[in-house]
Amino acid sequence: MDKLRAIELFVRLANLGSFTKVAEQTGTSKSMISKEISRLEADIGARLLHRSTRNVQLTPVGEGYLQRAKEILEKLADADNFAQDLQQNLRGKLKINAPMALGITDLSSLFADFMLAHPDIDLDIHLGDEQLDLVEHGFDLGFRASSQPIDLHYVGKPLTQFSYKVCASPGYLASHPKILIPRDLAEHNCFVYSYFQSKNVWPIEDGVSISGRLKVNSTLFMMESIKRGLGIGFIPDFVAQDAITKGEVVEILAESSKPQLTLYALYPARHHVPAKLVLCIEFLQKWFTDKAT
Repeated sequence: MDKLRAIELFVRLANLGSFTKVAEQTGTSKSMISKEISRLEADIGARLLHRSTRNVQLTPVGEGYLQRAKEILEKLADADNFAQDLQQNLRGKLKINAPMALGITDLSSLFADFMLAHPDIDLDIHLGDEQLDLVEHGFDLGFRASSQPIDLHYVGKPLTQFSYKVCASPGYLASHPKILIPRDLAEHNCFVYSYFQSKNVWPIEDGVSISGRLKVNSTLFMMESIKRGLGIGFIPDFVAQDAITKGEVVEILAESSKPQLTLYALYPARHHVPAKLVLCIEFLQKWFTDKAT
């Protein structure tokens, strides 16, 4: 028995409700279709249909089997479409939205590697920290860092994780009161990142309220002010690590708990994902995995 063909005939029969109509559509005799369905029922050990001279009705088992059979056929069709798309359309443009700081640090190297590996794919990259609607602005792909579940309208593929560091320059720390516990930050000039969801509450331990002379929508801009000894910042580690390694800033409150965020490659949920986008996401996942090892 060709089980896949039998499943296709069963789904078609369930949709049309008539052996005659299925026979007309497929150019197959009613008796042959009936035999295929009977073989399928024998193979799975359950009756799927109640047959009568006028119509066909699904059994309770048949209703459940139909739902799962449709999913199998949809996935098979998607696999076929992907393979054909991969052969025919692995070229064109990808429009991508990425956070400014991440784009200038890690992602600049990542996408340089991607362009070298795939010269037929053009990239249109928008760097910005504002939360844009990907569909409204026509983006194929976006990057979001979150500790919360992804919006159901999008598919999120995890790439890597990162955390935050509380940073100040050695000069600032030498000339200001000591910071031993999170609430000591209340006495200091702490910078505010404009797009930070908690605004002037840093998620350190149970949360600590801060205030300061600088509010800015760029962590890279903020880092320069931190290096100059003007205040303290709550900075993602991919922005802070280079300055820490060079001794330009110092991490404080390192033992205090802070959120661990997952970086997602995000794209609008849809039935058929273009092959070039699938290829790009697979490249991203491998790139971050290789970097971590």
